[in-house]
Amino acid sequence: MISRELYLKQITPFIDRPLIKVLSGLRRSGKSALLQQLKELLLERGVSPDNIIHINFENMAYSAIDNADKLYDYLMKRIVGAEKMYILLDEIQEVSGWEKTVNSFFSEGRADLYVTGSNSRLLSSELATYIAGRYVEFNVYTLSFQEYLQFVATRTGEKTADVRVALESYIKYGGFPAIHNFDYSQEEAYKIISDIYASAILRDVVQRKNIRDVALLEKIVKFIFDNIGNIFSAKKISDYFKSQQRKSDVGTIYNYLDALERAFIIHKAQRYDLKGKELLQTNEKYFLGDVALKYSAVGYREMDISGLIENIIYLELKRRGYIVYVGKFSDREIDFVAEKRSDKIYVQATFRLSSEEVIDREFKPLLAIEDNYPKYVVTLDDTWKGSYEGVHHYHLADFLLSDEY
Repeated sequence: MISRELYLKQITPFIDRPLIKVLSGLRRSGKSALLQQLKELLLERGVSPDNIIHINFENMAYSAIDNADKLYDYLMKRIVGAEKMYILLDEIQEVSGWEKTVNSFFSEGRADLYVTGSNSRLLSSELATYIAGRYVEFNVYTLSFQEYLQFVATRTGEKTADVRVALESYIKYGGFPAIHNFDYSQEEAYKIISDIYASAILRDVVQRKNIRDVALLEKIVKFIFDNIGNIFSAKKISDYFKSQQRKSDVGTIYNYLDALERAFIIHKAQRYDLKGKELLQTNEKYFLGDVALKYSAVGYREMDISGLIENIIYLELKRRGYIVYVGKFSDREIDFVAEKRSDKIYVQATFRLSSEEVIDREFKPLLAIEDNYPKYVVTLDDTWKGSYEGVHHYHLADFLLSDEY
């Protein structure tokens, strides 16, 4: 099992601290493996196996534990002696009212608790008030490019010789750990991704939101797939459907978008007015939880490359702990304004700097911003390097592997 050091470094300082550790993220993003790695870390630290209770609620062996009372009874039977217990609960959203049980064990002070879930509603329901202020959340994403290179090196026994070639594969196949543990063909990889997508849609969206119009949901997903990197609104989706003789009200579309967000299938990046210093309430950008989700539905298309570059950069910024917005500066757009505590960076993304017009379009909005925060233009160009009046130009591979930001 390949270690997810990015997350272990975030979580380990909280071991034995009086907080419930919550790992949330897209289905099959690696949460279960990360929980197993935490279990192994506890064992290395000398914790007895008898003092660790590890349950994966997607395992049929635990299917009967479907509510808070049953979970409480099961855990009480497993507890030994008066020593501190470590309780690891995987895909906890399968248990109705789980917060009551987790809060009970937390309040007694006898257990260090870790839970994972594939739906952000995990912490937004009324029941979540039971653990409000008592948890710390870690968002788990699919593999970064750095992690992807590590997976490939572990599988092949060789360090990647050309990161540019490796990046092409990463763009094409995305970052789901399951497809990088073995040397799958393209057809096999897309079959795995299709199954992940179908499971996420069915279990984390359709069933949990009790969605009846599945055909409309699939059309909304298809629209998003075709508009990665474009600004649009629920009204624009509704207008598009009307032009296709498919009626749908804006409220329903908002509800379906919200359900997709909660399942981490999509992420919304709000627009931020840099001059007015305020969030704008309409016309957001939506990005996928992993670019491979798109291929499972429509295949890989070279014409989509600019949106895919944006999607990959967005996820990398989120992995690194940034809050990410789409910037508006007068009549110009900044692809990403990313903030983390007192730090801020600006990023423009495009396929290639193929003409003076494209160079002006990408660099001028950044040059117009009069502050000293780092500014980047990220492309797939290898021929044009360096900076332009203080704005850094990066190849996407170098940007994803950089420690500069």
